[in-house]
Amino acid sequence: MSEMRIGLIVNPDAGLGGRLGFKGSDGRAEEARAAGAEDRSGPRVKQALSRLSTLVLQRPLLEELTFFVWAGRMGEIWLPKSASGEVGWTTHVLGAVGERTGANDTVTAVKKMLASQVDLLIYGGGDGTTRDIVNTLEEIGGGAEKLPILGIPGGVKMHSGCFATTPNAAAEVIRAFLDGDLMPGLTEVMDLDEEIYLQGEWKVRMYGEAMTPSSPRWMQGAKEQVRAADESEIIGSLADHIQTLIDSNSELMIIWGSGGTLRQIGTLCGCESTLLGIDISKGKSMLGIDLNEREILKLLTEHDGDKLLLLSPMGGQGFL
Repeated sequence: MSEMRIGLIVNPDAGLGGRLGFKGSDGRAEEARAAGAEDRSGPRVKQALSRLSTLVLQRPLLEELTFFVWAGRMGEIWLPKSASGEVGWTTHVLGAVGERTGANDTVTAVKKMLASQVDLLIYGGGDGTTRDIVNTLEEIGGGAEKLPILGIPGGVKMHSGCFATTPNAAAEVIRAFLDGDLMPGLTEVMDLDEEIYLQGEWKVRMYGEAMTPSSPRWMQGAKEQVRAADESEIIGSLADHIQTLIDSNSELMIIWGSGGTLRQIGTLCGCESTLLGIDISKGKSMLGIDLNEREILKLLTEHDGDKLLLLSPMGGQGFL
């Protein structure tokens, strides 16, 4: 029986800032954990692999499956306990890290897994993790950039085309890839332009390309910002409707979601909301801007009147 080798890397800090209102977790992991943030990326990887183990139990693989992982929170602890028992997976631990992890640890793990000749590299994280992996493969060269990678969505920012839509979708992709039903295809690696972001604008740009299992059904595809020709007219009509609701109920609490569309509507309604945060207004007054989960729940609990939640798909992100 032949062997399929899968490398697994988990960025344990990815996604920590989401509920705290951070716009990403890069460089803010300690701050997020101190504020009570819990692991997000690891549990989503475990969910994906648990689903994969179920798929394998339902229909055994024709090849032996070996996982190459990093010890602890960067991989090993997120493998389902049943994986090496009922399913029969083999696990090789290639290295370990301390309590704190960073981009250099991801780079080291990628190099070790490439040396172990993995057939597929799966990872839990966001766009920052994707860029670290892809940059490492490109720097190594010699065909390393042809290694297929698959992202299990666990970060705050996920624009790149190598992410599955959900952890369960990632399991379906892995299974199909192992069966030979999916072939690798080229996709775009996208991320937020940090320099533009510091100027208060949200702009996503392409940073490179990567090979990933090609599946329109289970993979999200790269996300870019879009703008319709008649967008201003639509936004104006929506703003008029929201303004009517505000004028008719001075106690109406509005929870403003993220994105440029809602920011424009808010401005037209006299509510100066933030571009990437969650804001709350009552009547014509702002109760709070760029709120985290705790602050949002506190304001909602204290308000007995009507509440309105406004959400809009972010053109560059593709998710609500």
